[in-house]
Amino acid sequence: MKKLFFAVTTDLNHDQRMQRICGSLAKAGYEVELVGRAKTGSKPLLPQPYRQHRLQCHFSKGKLFYLEFMLRLYFYLGRRKYDAYCAIDLDTALPVYFRAKSMGKPFVYDAHEYFPEVVEVTDRKVVKAVWVAIESFIVRRTKYAYTVSESIAAIFLEKYNTRFAVVRNVPPLCTFEEPAKAPRTILYQGAVNEGRGLEHLLHAMVGLDAKLLVCGTGDVLPQLQVLAARLNISHKVEFKGQVLPQELLQITRRCQVGVMLLENRGLSYYYSLANKFFDYVHAGVPQLVVDFPEYRQLNQKYNVGLLTSMDVGEIREKLSLLLTDRALHTTLSHNCELARQELNWQHETQKLVAFYQKLWEV
Repeated sequence: MKKLFFAVTTDLNHDQRMQRICGSLAKAGYEVELVGRAKTGSKPLLPQPYRQHRLQCHFSKGKLFYLEFMLRLYFYLGRRKYDAYCAIDLDTALPVYFRAKSMGKPFVYDAHEYFPEVVEVTDRKVVKAVWVAIESFIVRRTKYAYTVSESIAAIFLEKYNTRFAVVRNVPPLCTFEEPAKAPRTILYQGAVNEGRGLEHLLHAMVGLDAKLLVCGTGDVLPQLQVLAARLNISHKVEFKGQVLPQELLQITRRCQVGVMLLENRGLSYYYSLANKFFDYVHAGVPQLVVDFPEYRQLNQKYNVGLLTSMDVGEIREKLSLLLTDRALHTTLSHNCELARQELNWQHETQKLVAFYQKLWEV
């Protein structure tokens, strides 16, 4: 049985993408280990059909965190052997790459995002230069790689002449009974960080007869709570914090509208294909989605929501339309049902398993 190693800097309980990838490969007959990080307040690891481990770090963010995590990961790998080594994003790439090469085993790079263009990096020249140098070193030497969207794959091909397969981060197709919808309820799920359009969304809630649920946590959560109070909308905005995937799925299905907003603050956002877009589709929830290339292309094909700019007035107007136009809501919900028959993990997992099978082909 081939042994596969994966490394992320996320909390494993909340990383649905890695749960799908590792679970599918374990089901396909691989022995899989996924290593992540322990965060303050991390809950015990949920049972999975693969091995999990968390690295304990003294630092929780910034340059010292990344340096410490890479060193701990490198020494962790030094005590173990695998048949292939996969790094998820650049923050795990160097130690995984060097260990794979020292062992003469395949190295795989999984680009969950276009890392040097994430909002936390793109405006910091020195920091960005470091990540670009790491990206250039890794991608130019990588034979086996995949990412989440055709747009990001095209960037890597143009910059480094390296071909990336595309494995989209979509939920598994499953049947469920449609629950009663909470009336006039809007949902945002995901990281509560800069550039996610949440300030715009809170301003759009002013004068809107609706309730907003925010499921997630992140760097700007305290500022958003202050902003909600300043706008006098705290009574209709509920910050639920980090929610486990199964609970989040039930919450999503009960909401009337989902929100998928991003500010154009770097190519990683502009060419993203976030999992929440597909989560709303699978829950049968029409969404308000930012008019960026990947989302525009999908919505033109499947018509599961309304596109918007980041103008507060437009966001408010289109949210109101989704909440009040029953015929439109019914049509979009029906289109979600059709779309999820194609946009599901059962299809993507076939590409994933085929990708890993090729690692040992002569």
